Parts: sequence; structure tokens; C-alpha cells
Amino acid sequence: MCTFTMLPRTTDTPLDDIEFLARSDHRVTVLAALVRRPQSRADLQTMTAASTSTIGRTLREFEDRQWISKDGHQFEATQLGAFVAAGIQELIERLETEQAVRDVWQWLPTEASGFTVEMASKAVVTDARADDPYGPVNRFVSLLRQTDRFRFVGYGVALLEPCKDEFRRQVLDGMYTEIIDPPSVAKYILATYKEHCSEALESGNLTVRLHEDLPAYGLSLFDDRIAISGYNADSGTVQVLLDTDAPEAREWTESMYESYRREARPLTPEPTVE
Repeated sequence: MCTFTMLPRTTDTPLDDIEFLARSDHRVTVLAALVRRPQSRADLQTMTAASTSTIGRTLREFEDRQWISKDGHQFEATQLGAFVAAGIQELIERLETEQAVRDVWQWLPTEASGFTVEMASKAVVTDARADDPYGPVNRFVSLLRQTDRFRFVGYGVALLEPCKDEFRRQVLDGMYTEIIDPPSVAKYILATYKEHCSEALESGNLTVRLHEDLPAYGLSLFDDRIAISGYNADSGTVQVLLDTDAPEAREWTESMYESYRREARPLTPEPTVE
């Protein structure tokens, strides 16, 4: 039985090729463009705004690696080139996701809950910044205005209290709403905003359930998106709102919500003293 080993084109390592692609913005763009369809040198120059000599060097390097082939004045990606382009695009997307959640990761669900970094792919991440401390709340309100059904589990004071008027209006306008809160939070909300709550509860559109052991984050389910709200325990503010329409994130959020709902008990209004 004989074995053989394929030698690389040069002494380049995979990291050398990654560095080659990353060293200039236009290289990944050119390779991806040639995967989509054949392009001329002029097409690529127009697309990237790179110089003729720069595009020429890039194409020669690609040809040397057998990532592209030439037919007349047209260049197109080979299977090798398409394979590399797909891999580098996946790496870029992974790093984009990581960068988006890097500074707020501590506020999001832990790995033990089943939440994964992949669920944050293509998510909108709104964090509370010094110049926009209510960014997460404002993003939440914009999602609330676009849904006919809303469900929430968690410590909702920091998220729902700042937009209590908008929330009440949405409920009275017909938004079916179910909230699972800790008893202490529900008691505070009902006592502090008695008029807001009584009207909403009497409308039949709002259901409140109680659960003693909820996560330190909040989960919101809208018609088309889900959102995860992370809280700063020291300041009591919403530090981040991550929202997405990714199916795997939706499935995880639905599962988490239903597990808490099964254990929750309905809110029993206190008897009115006359």
C-alpha cells in the first residue's frame, strides 16, 4: 500500500494565505466577485477603485494559487477559489458576530442555558452608550410597535418601565401580551402604576404570570423577532438589547419561555377593600 502527500504551491502556510487575503480590502472582494460571475480586469478595477497595477498583481497571485482561471479578457473563480472564498467569508462573518457581542457578552445568557454565539449571527445589537443610554429601550419600543403578539419573561422593570405609556397604549390597542415576572417585580409595578395596569388587565389583552426563579436577563418574543435584554445589576439599567429573526435563536427563546411558563402561576388580583 502506498501513500502520497500533496506538497503546497510554495512554503506558504494556511495562515500565510489568510494574511495575503486580509492584507488588502479589495482581495476578498475580487475573489468573491469572480465566484459570482466572470469579470474583466476593467470590471474589477471599477468595482474596487483599485489601480490597474494593483488589480493585475492580485489576479496574478490568484492565478498562481489556481484560485482563478482566464478565458480571453474574462477571469472566473475555480472550484479552489470558490472554496477559499466561502471559507474566508464565513471567517469574516464569525468575526463580525464576535466583535458585535464582545463588549456585551457578559450581559447575555450563559452557555449553560443553551445560548450560543451562532445565535447572535446577523443580530441587531444595541448597547447603552454614554451618548445614548436609552438606546436598548428605544430599540425595544420600535419592535413593540411592529408586533401584534408580545411575550416576555424576566425582570421587566428596567426594560418596560421607561416605556410604560407606549406599552399600555399597545395593549389597549389590541396587542395580546403575556408577561412572566418575579412576584416582587409584579407587586412593584401593580402598586406604582395602578391605573396603567388596571386598564390593561381589564382589557383582556394582558396576562401576568409569576415565577420565583427567573434568569438575570430578559427574553422577548415578537411576531417576527426575538430579543434578549441584558441588565447591569449595579446600575439597574438595560445594558444591551440583542434582537434577531434567526430560526435557531427563535427556537431557543420559545423553548426557554415555555419552560418558565409551565412553572409559573397566574397573577391573582388582590381583593378590593371598600
